[in-house]
Amino acid sequence: MTTLQTLSDSALLRLPQVVGDQKRGIAPLVPVSRSTWWQWVRDGKAPKPVRIGSRCVAWRASEIRAFLDDLKA
Repeated sequence: MTTLQTLSDSALLRLPQVVGDQKRGIAPLVPVSRSTWWQWVRDGKAPKPVRIGSRCVAWRASEIRAFLDDLKA
């Protein structure tokens, strides 16, 4: 089973992998709604996404790890 700690720093996580998706059975790393997550990104509280396509973004695993460490501190 792959966890956030076992992913390489350059791994990319899509939004359902960050905030979870109940329909797909994906547990959240950050248990907030999608709209709250996007508000945090706009406010600079959460890391900015990396564009991987014209309509597709993702976040680096290393930045999500750092974000979660900051929340715990």
